[in-house]
Amino acid sequence: MAVTGVRDLKYRQWFRGADVDGDGVITRQDVRLMGERYIAARGAASGSATAHRLTEGLDAFWASVIEPMDSDGDGKVDLREMTEGFQRALADPARYPQQVGPVADCYFDLIDLDGDNRVDQAEFGEIFGLAGNVSLEDSAAVFEALDQDGSGGLDRAEFHRALAEFFYGDDPDAPATHLFGRIPG
Repeated sequence: MAVTGVRDLKYRQWFRGADVDGDGVITRQDVRLMGERYIAARGAASGSATAHRLTEGLDAFWASVIEPMDSDGDGKVDLREMTEGFQRALADPARYPQQVGPVADCYFDLIDLDGDNRVDQAEFGEIFGLAGNVSLEDSAAVFEALDQDGSGGLDRAEFHRALAEFFYGDDPDAPATHLFGRIPG
């Protein structure tokens, strides 16, 4: 399955956020820092069960998805390696439950700080704005588009649909296209 230019743009946007230290590569440390950034943004205790699950999930994500992209074996994944790796690893949307789902559940739990099993616009904006480096305006627009039923919140299923669309979808007009920041159109 060929990856479209839209997915390349989305992956590049995700890479910018995942390269936490801004050195042009993603390392295991970046992946861990990404988790710490989300945990800190939500004020969750680093020893909490959710933080522990997220750390374990991100370690598994590193080991099963990111690290195999390191084609030259230097312990670092650059943009080219990551893009080619995502093209290979994320070719089959049916694998979402194994590849992205567990980490997405952890992020959902962090975002849903009040525990009502839905993410409201304030929670969504805070996590993607503060920790994800997405402008509050962009975050609000994405949230509004993702909240297709107008309920004022995203339940876990809606959140998973958004992430599946981001990582596997090819529609430049899909609401989740800009989940990790506005991509050039």
